[in-house]
Amino acid sequence: MPLVYSCGSKGRLLLSTLLICALIFELGYCQKDAQEQRTTPGRKAMQRKSKLGKATNKGAVTAKPKIKAAPAAQAQTVITQVLDRGRFQKVGETISVPTGDTLELRCRGKPVQWSVPSYLEEDDDGRLRIVQHERYGALTLVNTTGADTGQYTCYPMYCEDTDCRKEYGKAVKVFVFFPDPQELFVPSSDYYEVIQLRTNWPTVLPCQVTSPQAKVTLHREFPPVEVAVDGTEISFDVKKGFTIHRPRPYHAGALFCVASLGNLRQSSTKYMLIYVNYPMGPPAPVILASSSSVVVGENLHVSCTVVGEQDVAIEFTWEYPGQKIGRPLHTQESISPVSGGTALQQSQSVLLVDEVRAVDEGAYVCTAQNLQGAKSVSSAVKVVSKAKPKKP
Repeated sequence: MPLVYSCGSKGRLLLSTLLICALIFELGYCQKDAQEQRTTPGRKAMQRKSKLGKATNKGAVTAKPKIKAAPAAQAQTVITQVLDRGRFQKVGETISVPTGDTLELRCRGKPVQWSVPSYLEEDDDGRLRIVQHERYGALTLVNTTGADTGQYTCYPMYCEDTDCRKEYGKAVKVFVFFPDPQELFVPSSDYYEVIQLRTNWPTVLPCQVTSPQAKVTLHREFPPVEVAVDGTEISFDVKKGFTIHRPRPYHAGALFCVASLGNLRQSSTKYMLIYVNYPMGPPAPVILASSSSVVVGENLHVSCTVVGEQDVAIEFTWEYPGQKIGRPLHTQESISPVSGGTALQQSQSVLLVDEVRAVDEGAYVCTAQNLQGAKSVSSAVKVVSKAKPKKP
């Protein structure tokens, strides 16, 4: 040892003395430890208990509560696109695939269900293939065209035994464009498409283009003019088309879209917009008979009246006792504005029963109906015999 060699005889003597003292101290400590183990045989057990919890005055041990592991979060549903050479790419809200190329999408989940544009669902020509694998569903579309442009949706399925249902809240969507150098609009077999302009619902003109780079404008056929799109009254979304948010009578007519990209300019199918003042709710008819008790041979009038919004059509139907014997229905219907400056109108139907007979006694039921629903009201009429003339 270099340390020993560097010292003289006094150093070696000092080192030997220290080693002997250390040996004697160690032997004494071991004997003391063995004696303690003999006098306290439960020492190790008490040490194990102290690790579990603190002992109370009564000697009980309270263990620390175990924390239950939280269940693993369910994997989020995502759609990935399979690219060339086995590469994968997570898709966003929209993607573009050149026409003629193959579209291959994968959606994680077991099982999943796909929704594709109605054109592909109705006209299955063998180009679309959907396969469910162990951990994902695969959608493959070959020989693609501009007509395949649209929304592709993956729905995770929740299954109990053999019963499965779509989890709509977890659906993942991607809008796929298939730019066609010859067709800017998705092809349509209809030259005219009739669309209702409902006052209580936005109206969409689905001028769907095949390329997100196409510039689209809205036009009126008569008079020929471009319709202003301010983003508030009318807005445009490349995935949906033009939306009229609050339809009004002046929006009605024949409209079409024009798309331009580079040197190509094309017109869409034409949309015939028909304005319908859609009611806020079903009608509330009121029925009234000219008399609740009618003598045989007299005439009876039963009126059914509805006060509602202007330009909202009301349809009246009747049920009456005379139907049982084939008595024909005679009604008079009218519409008149309600005075007072309010935008209301009164619609009325009057059932006419001439020369009442005993079979005309019973309930007269009027049903008023509009686009929101129908409601019925009734009135009971009693028929009495003519009083016999008194003998003089």
